[in-house]
Amino acid sequence: MQTQSQVELGLAGKVVLVTGGARGVGAGITRVLASAGAVPVICGRNPDSLAEDLRDVAFVSCDVRDAGAVEAMIDEIVDCNGRIDGVVNNAGGSPFALAADASVRFASKIVDLNLLAPLAVAKAANAVMQEQADGGAIVNVSSVSGHRPSPGTSAYGAAKAGLDNLMTSLAVEWAPKVRVNSVVAGPVLTEQSHLHYGDDEGVAAVGATIPMGRLAAPADVGNAVAFLLSPLAGYISGSTLTVHGGGEKPAFLDAATAGNSV
Repeated sequence: MQTQSQVELGLAGKVVLVTGGARGVGAGITRVLASAGAVPVICGRNPDSLAEDLRDVAFVSCDVRDAGAVEAMIDEIVDCNGRIDGVVNNAGGSPFALAADASVRFASKIVDLNLLAPLAVAKAANAVMQEQADGGAIVNVSSVSGHRPSPGTSAYGAAKAGLDNLMTSLAVEWAPKVRVNSVVAGPVLTEQSHLHYGDDEGVAAVGATIPMGRLAAPADVGNAVAFLLSPLAGYISGSTLTVHGGGEKPAFLDAATAGNSV
C-alpha cells in the first residue's frame, strides 16, 4: 500500500544511489528517500559506519575518488537492481585549514573529493541512464561555501563553486534523458556539528545568525533532494535549490548605528 508521500513524489521503487549516505546529511537524505518508497543504495567506505536504523539499506563499498571503482559500483547496482534511476552526490567535506598553512597537495585532495569524484559518479551513472527509457536524475549536494567567502575551507568552497558550474554544463550535455541539479545547503545540524561550531552554545549561536533561527536538519536537505529527483521536478534541470534558512544576516546591519537595525 502506497503512503501519501509515495503518491505525491512518484519515487516508489526508484533505485537511487546516495554517496556518503551512512551518516549526517547523507543519512537524512537516505531516510527521506526510503520514506518516499524509493530504493536507496548507500555508498561509503565502511559498512560499520551505517546508522543503526539504516542497517537494512543496501550498501556498496567504494572510494568515489577512484574512477575505476566508481564504474564497478554502478555496474554492481545495475546488476542487482536492473537499473539506476537517481544519484545523489553527497560525499564530501573538508577539515579546517587556512590557505596559507595548507599544502597544495591538501587542496588537491579536497578538490578531488568535492568536485572530481561527483563528476566520476555522474559520468558512470549517466552512461546507464542514457540507455533507459525513463532516463534518470542526478542531484549534487553543494554548499553555500561555494557562493560566499569560505575562510578556513577555501579549497572546499572553490570545489563547490566548480561543482555548481559543472552541473549547469552537464544539464545541457545530458538532456533530455538526464536531469542534473544542485541543492546548495547552509549549515546543517549533524553528529559532527561540534567539530565546526563547538559545544551546544556554539551551535545555538550559529543558528541565531540564520533568519530561520536554527541550523538545517538533515531531513530539510533530504526533502529538497527528493523533490529534485521526483517527477514533480520533471522540467527542472541545470538549477540550484538553496536550502539555507534565509541565508546570513549582513554584518553591516549589526555594525550600523543609524536608525533601527533590522
